Amino acid sequence: MTDTRKPVEDILTDYDIFDPEFVKDPYSAFSEIRESGCPIAHTERYAGSWLPTRYDDVVAIAQEYETFTSQSILVLPPIPGQNEGQYGGVKAPPISSDPPEHHWHRRLILPVFAPQAVAKYEQGTKDLCNSLIDEFIDKGTADVAGDYAQHIPVRVIATLLGVPLEMESDFTAWVRAALENITDVEGRKWARQNIIQFFLAQVEDRKNNPRENDFISELMNTEVEGKKVPLDYVLGVCNLMLVAGVDTTWSAIGSCMWHMAQHPEHRKALRDNPELWPTAIEELLRVYAPVTMARVLSKDAEFQGCPMKAGDRVLMAFPAANRDPRQFENPDEVILDREHNRHVAFGSGIHRCAGSNLARLEVRVALQTFLARIPEFELVNPDDVTWAGGQVHGPRRCMVKF
Repeated sequence: MTDTRKPVEDILTDYDIFDPEFVKDPYSAFSEIRESGCPIAHTERYAGSWLPTRYDDVVAIAQEYETFTSQSILVLPPIPGQNEGQYGGVKAPPISSDPPEHHWHRRLILPVFAPQAVAKYEQGTKDLCNSLIDEFIDKGTADVAGDYAQHIPVRVIATLLGVPLEMESDFTAWVRAALENITDVEGRKWARQNIIQFFLAQVEDRKNNPRENDFISELMNTEVEGKKVPLDYVLGVCNLMLVAGVDTTWSAIGSCMWHMAQHPEHRKALRDNPELWPTAIEELLRVYAPVTMARVLSKDAEFQGCPMKAGDRVLMAFPAANRDPRQFENPDEVILDREHNRHVAFGSGIHRCAGSNLARLEVRVALQTFLARIPEFELVNPDDVTWAGGQVHGPRRCMVKF
């Protein structure tokens, strides 16, 4: 298909986060904006948005939730008519909610993602990774994005939710339509409808067939101020876990695999010094943070000299913040033992990712298991790696040989 989009002439006033070159390498664009005289860019594309690129600015916006609200977290405007109908208002709490509702939205799911709670998924994730490797280890080549990274979070989240693992291909298609092909409005509508209808059916099934030790059942039976939580909240949390919990993590795993394929010295360092793993995971998450979130202004405001209007969208590019040289020395370099690493790969402030402990576990286990089984591998052709971008950045095809 021919790309008919208008070329970007001035990235400070006309950036395009869906431009193929931006998707392939957003970091060069972030750096150009960040080091300009005005480190907050603006564009009229896709109904307009602002793009801060410095660490302090991104963190400040993330923490100023009264002005920069979470009423719309996508980098594109909501689908027309999305909030209409009985379940049209289903969002993705707690990342899509603001105080006061945000407090109980977040409090209810935090125990599920506490370190001791997610630890029980480690062996199952390791077994899954080994089974995936078994399928290609004798071939000498593999797509570490499509054959490996993109299977792991889908199955982990399905296990957590207590939904059928055999629906993996459906879940993957819905997630891709919701986040990767985000400029396809009809695809987004299709994905949203399927996701909501699927979880509605799961709720009805649990009403008729009560279960124990099932996260959806736990949500349905949870009470706030003496009343069971509304159905919209149950559907919204399930929506969040499926969409946000899958694409973000497989993007992070894929990016880390892409990195390791090009850095035998890092593979060796981790093999020889396993005590490096905790700082190494944080460093890889910093450098390859996948997520950009949006905020919507509740009122007119001036931020860093930029006159923003009520209703304007601001894109919180956490990948840009994580490579700000004002915050991180040698920010584009992966330093496995980096000591001072206050990265914002999981966001900042009250909306910081509640599932960060599970994501860390999945990334670590995926890397450790692969490196143990296949310690030496390299890219087949660096130019053939394909990427998704916009809301979530990560490789979608990444062939390696070993």
